[in-house]
Amino acid sequence: QVQLVESGGGLVQAGGSLRLSCAASGSIFSIHTMAWYRQAPGKQRDLVATVTTGGSTTYADSVKGRFTISRDNAKTENPVYLQMNSLKPEDTAVYYCSADLRRGAASALMTYWGQGTQVTVSS
Repeated sequence: QVQLVESGGGLVQAGGSLRLSCAASGSIFSIHTMAWYRQAPGKQRDLVATVTTGGSTTYADSVKGRFTISRDNAKTENPVYLQMNSLKPEDTAVYYCSADLRRGAASALMTYWGQGTQVTVSS
């Protein structure tokens, strides 16, 4: 079984910062691209940022220059982080981490999701 557990969400005023963390555990052979998504009430889940095993990153235009995704491949849990600065009310959403991983050497690459963490930015 594979689990992704997010933490670090909360309530913050506009202009403030939060750091989200996501740790993977379970029967994992290898983890490839990891990402953060977000879903606001009544809206679809949108990609926020991605980071590859080698550290290459991509960002949604709406968060460029404000959010930073990173990961620590040296740790067993392969944590991925999302540093969020200069937060805006429109950043309010449930944030989900995802990981593309293999559970065995011959296993297919599959995407796993965390349960989500609420981020609320007040104006």
